[in-house]
Amino acid sequence: MNDQQGKQWIVALALCFFIGYLGAHRFYVGKTGTGIAMLLTCGGLGIWSLIDLVLILMNKFDDAEGRPLLK
Repeated sequence: MNDQQGKQWIVALALCFFIGYLGAHRFYVGKTGTGIAMLLTCGGLGIWSLIDLVLILMNKFDDAEGRPLLK
């Protein structure tokens, strides 16, 4: 897949669900800074990861360029 097309919703959802506390979904969408913050805080003790999971499920989570995730 070409990065110009955006990132896949299902991949971000799976990464957030299984290893969200490591910030993997944020690294995937290009949000490296907040990904590192999540990695160092274990996903904000799980709260940040849960919030991101809900945002991804509601399709309100964007990539680093501000583009919505592709379904």
